[in-house]
Amino acid sequence: MASFCISVAAAENNKDTLPKTFDFTSEERIYNWWESQGYFKPNFERGSDPFVISMPPPNVTGSLHMGHAMFVTLEDIMVRYHRMKGRPTLWLPGTDHAGIATQLVVEKMLAAEGIKRVELSRDEFTKRVWEWKEKYGGTITSQIKRLGASCDWTRERFTLDEQLSRAVVEAFIRLHEKGLIYQGSYMVNWSPNLQTAVSDLEVEYSEEPGTLYYIKYRVAGSYLVPQLADQRGNSMKDERYSQFIGMMAIVPMTYGRHVPIISDKYVDKEFGTGVLKISPGHDHNDYLLARKLGLPILNVMNKDGTLNEVAGLFRGLDRFEARKKLWSDLEETGLAVKKEPHTLRVPRSQRGGEVIEPLVSKQWFVTMEPLAEKALHAVEKGELTIMPERFEKIYNHWLSNIKDWCISRQLWWGHRIPVWYIVGKEEEYIVARNADEALEKAHQKYGKNVEIYQDPDVLDTWFSSALWPFSTLGWPDVSADDFKKFYPTTMLETGHDILFFWVARMVMMGIEFTGSVPFSHVYLHGLIRDSQHSYLGCPDKSFAEFQGRKMSKTLGNVIDPIDTIKEFGADALRFTISLGTAGQDLSLSIERLTANKAFTNKLWNAGKFILQNLPSQNDISRWEILLAYKFDEEECLCKAPLPECWVVSKLHMLIDTVTASYDKYFFGDVGRETYDFFWSDFADWYIEASKARLYRSEYDSDAIIAQAVLLYIFENILKLLHPFMPFVTEELWQVRNFLTRAIRNARAEYSVEPAKRISASIVANEEVIQYISKEKEVLALLSRLDLLNVHFTESPPGDANQSVHLVASEGLEAYLPLADMVDISAEVQRLSKRLSKMQSEYDGLVARLSSSKFVEKAPEDVVRGVQEKAAEAEEKINLTKNRLAFLRSTVMVTK
Repeated sequence: MASFCISVAAAENNKDTLPKTFDFTSEERIYNWWESQGYFKPNFERGSDPFVISMPPPNVTGSLHMGHAMFVTLEDIMVRYHRMKGRPTLWLPGTDHAGIATQLVVEKMLAAEGIKRVELSRDEFTKRVWEWKEKYGGTITSQIKRLGASCDWTRERFTLDEQLSRAVVEAFIRLHEKGLIYQGSYMVNWSPNLQTAVSDLEVEYSEEPGTLYYIKYRVAGSYLVPQLADQRGNSMKDERYSQFIGMMAIVPMTYGRHVPIISDKYVDKEFGTGVLKISPGHDHNDYLLARKLGLPILNVMNKDGTLNEVAGLFRGLDRFEARKKLWSDLEETGLAVKKEPHTLRVPRSQRGGEVIEPLVSKQWFVTMEPLAEKALHAVEKGELTIMPERFEKIYNHWLSNIKDWCISRQLWWGHRIPVWYIVGKEEEYIVARNADEALEKAHQKYGKNVEIYQDPDVLDTWFSSALWPFSTLGWPDVSADDFKKFYPTTMLETGHDILFFWVARMVMMGIEFTGSVPFSHVYLHGLIRDSQHSYLGCPDKSFAEFQGRKMSKTLGNVIDPIDTIKEFGADALRFTISLGTAGQDLSLSIERLTANKAFTNKLWNAGKFILQNLPSQNDISRWEILLAYKFDEEECLCKAPLPECWVVSKLHMLIDTVTASYDKYFFGDVGRETYDFFWSDFADWYIEASKARLYRSEYDSDAIIAQAVLLYIFENILKLLHPFMPFVTEELWQVRNFLTRAIRNARAEYSVEPAKRISASIVANEEVIQYISKEKEVLALLSRLDLLNVHFTESPPGDANQSVHLVASEGLEAYLPLADMVDISAEVQRLSKRLSKMQSEYDGLVARLSSSKFVEKAPEDVVRGVQEKAAEAEEKINLTKNRLAFLRSTVMVTK
């Protein structure tokens, strides 16, 4: 009961000073406190069955978008719920090195300095990328924190970390040893600008206006001229052209190159002329047809998008320029018949939007069929559950029709392929874990005089991502503590659009390398789309431009989560996003955000009302009566008046319902049902009904029961809503537990090790001490105090000037001896060094702001950002100086 007296004292001190609405600028303060207390780390004290999620690693180049907000919200709901149930919970975060995206960013940065990548050595370039990563790579992480992600950041991983890189090399070698990795020339998606193959996921198809060309082709040995429709030798199946089958057609403008005329069901006789020219070297479908029929495959394009010598007259021309010139030349020679509009499905790079070219290229591939077979069986045997269930069919279809995976990329940033070639014998290669091992193998096989060089390519980013659930936990060291404790993981949550490219590959690799499915459940969320009123951050856009489309920078319909948080708060954004259904897309609108901001404030105001109507801190007898009610016991509940019985019963039914929904991952149902109960049953009905009782005599039994019910229900609502709206619920919860909180904050501020127990003097009047002292063990446990050295006194201790002084509320204080918490001399040295560094950084910022060239020419937002950093740095310097002064004075006193 005394522990509640502490809460009462805090409530009494704060209930009249709480602001009118919840100040969501305090969200960052709350988050920093959570993290400093170590609350995000798995705790095995209350259980042994861990709940584990590996965060889908966002690109290190990225900035927060609504897709990130979606997965952060849903995963944080899962994590907070299981953590509150007492399960050891690990949400392991990290970022992806994002080969193509990162290389593009750094190349643009170099270009601004007048430097081309090829003017640097590979080592020089990768050094510049690492420098960029160290400076800017944490942006996405800090933004994810702003959403409230309760990850264990002490375990944060990066796909190019030493441990993860070792896992990548090991995976490549093991697959190669089993004959599942091979090198060959096949058609891939080629990016002329990036000069690399790209994955299917990095190609986006769009319906665009194009042209269908009708061209006259001469038949060799004949004057007959059939007309062919050309999209990109020749194929016929129409009886009108049967006489030409088996003959050769002369390709115009190619010095008489001949191609065979064939018949195949691949050609639709109703399309165009019924005769189609195919390009086996430059179209995926044509390539497959040519391989089936044994046709020659010619490549007319260089890797930079210009035409090569096979193109004859058009050699050296850019691909788009060559197409225009070819049609012009055909018109001049009379071989052009006509052209007509035709809608094309154009493949474009996700990175920059350039048109991707199908190109036959020598690459490294993984044979996928045997891996896919095991991944299919995992679902069949119930080892893996995919939610929603309908995505199992898509998963099964893709794995049943899987193609080999091109894993090599022609980049400098990424995991270098662990293959070395023998100089002079380039068809010979050695797979090894490092250069020394490769050279040793080469000497054993080819003699001491051979030289080797490493394959210049890097691995597809998705290759390292496919190992993420186990490489982050220590694999290939299966004896690593984290691997033994947390693998296999529990849940994989991500967007349904990467079911093939990431989820399925993780399943295949997990089974292959660990013998276990890497997670037992997959939860697939939908995409966030715009709505007709989603104009936040886009004031120049008309309603017509927001029509339920997928958000993308290209369409210009992106809503920035950080801007949304600034206007509505993280809790309102999270609650809005959480109300969707698994696998279904969600339209985000200003109306929903506004309504849920109002919900946040309604919750806040309900808390204010309850605080204002609790007994005063000195009314011990009334608190004894209030806290005697146990609403989970039927006999006690039956003694309460009808309104109280009704609302508590409704609460208990709600708890049962939403607990079942939580366990089924029906988060939208949890949010809606809790929202409805709070708003309709509690706020609009019971709070109003309770006022008649609360405003009676303060010792009226019905008034005390109403206070008890209000507090009981509100505490449970905060618990139910905390996974969804962690900030406002935490702020309201903390008024119940303020002294403990002050001591914990002080420990964090002075970097006291969590396991270290410190002494404390609690100063209060005799009556408060009488009740607080009864909960001495609880206070020591929660605040990590030395139980034998917690003293209660009515006046400050003798060493008060050498202690950290905390004021929990009026009449309730604590003194924590500084010498118990830190080595004062060492702390002075540490802070002095820190102050010197901070001063240097601050001086640099001031120097930039003093430069008229910078202030006048730099963008306004950049200047404003430097000003804000300077102001923040100055504040931190002053705080550090004050702390140093305090510590130095303490040293002088002790001497």
